[in-house]
Amino acid sequence: MPAASRLTRVGVFYDGNYFLHVSNYYNYSHERRSRISISGLHAFIRRQVAEEEGVNERLCQIVDAHYFRGRLNAHEANQRGNQLFYDRLFDDILMSEGVVTHYLPVKTYQGYRQEKGIDVWLALEAFELAQYKKFDVVVLITSDGDYVPLIRKLNTLGSRIMVLSWDFEFLNEQGEKQVTRTSQDLLEEVSYPVGMHGLIDDRSRRNDMVIQNLFVKQQARPTFTAVPSSTSSSGSTYSNSHSFGAGLSASDAYEEAYQPSDEPNYNLADTIDDDPEGRKVSTIRSLKTGYGFVNYPPNNLFFHYTSLIDTDFNELQVDDEVEFTVGRNAEGKDIAVDVRLLPV
Repeated sequence: MPAASRLTRVGVFYDGNYFLHVSNYYNYSHERRSRISISGLHAFIRRQVAEEEGVNERLCQIVDAHYFRGRLNAHEANQRGNQLFYDRLFDDILMSEGVVTHYLPVKTYQGYRQEKGIDVWLALEAFELAQYKKFDVVVLITSDGDYVPLIRKLNTLGSRIMVLSWDFEFLNEQGEKQVTRTSQDLLEEVSYPVGMHGLIDDRSRRNDMVIQNLFVKQQARPTFTAVPSSTSSSGSTYSNSHSFGAGLSASDAYEEAYQPSDEPNYNLADTIDDDPEGRKVSTIRSLKTGYGFVNYPPNNLFFHYTSLIDTDFNELQVDDEVEFTVGRNAEGKDIAVDVRLLPV
């Protein structure tokens, strides 16, 4: 077969927790106010690989895609409102894009939920599949320098490596600046390093549809309560006003699937108020970029978007009534956690 007509085989491997972290940043802290679209990202990858390899984009195909992430077990997810429903919705989105999912249970260590072994699993799976399926290009969506040995091994197979990475800053649930940076060791090892943050923020690419399609199109979100509807015919209705059946679009499902409470290690207080009443009720005092404050004497309580339950930060407004639990951060300051918007 002539080289000009040979198919360029691409394998894509997601560090799922990193991807969720990036997607939450763009939805809550970036001016885009939207999540990363998997279908849009795959279209970008095809074009980027075609440009780097100097081949026709139509002959550049993603033949394998895999998503790796730690996930709450069924019991813990059931304690988080509609988390099981969200997990299933996101699985449906990944399935529709041909992405194979790989999950390990999240473990709690010294009060923090952590992923254990998922990076090793990704590395082993990527190397084995690259041997078997002979990828021309392996795309890693990660920022972790621990994948350097994997990249070196993949290079011995003749695969070129592309890394999609994002660098950004945001405020965590304690109001402290957190910096996300990609390992320089990682970038130095790969054939094609791609700084996604620079491409997304490049104003000269404002009208580039491939860049625009990296983000889920904004649509009205469905809402529901925990009370099942008596009018459901499919068992997928979670409110008296909206059915999550065949009419739910992929964009809606994707938006709903990524709940802020699903991001690990950002919704933790060192201690929780031992008040027997437990839950408090107050109103939103102010909203900033990815965080806000609740009216609560004698001082206002800080809350982070990852502290929300069954509520989207972008839907909150000043003076909205919310319920929450008072927790304390590492410095002993009171903060609001497990914040839920109350119905009007």
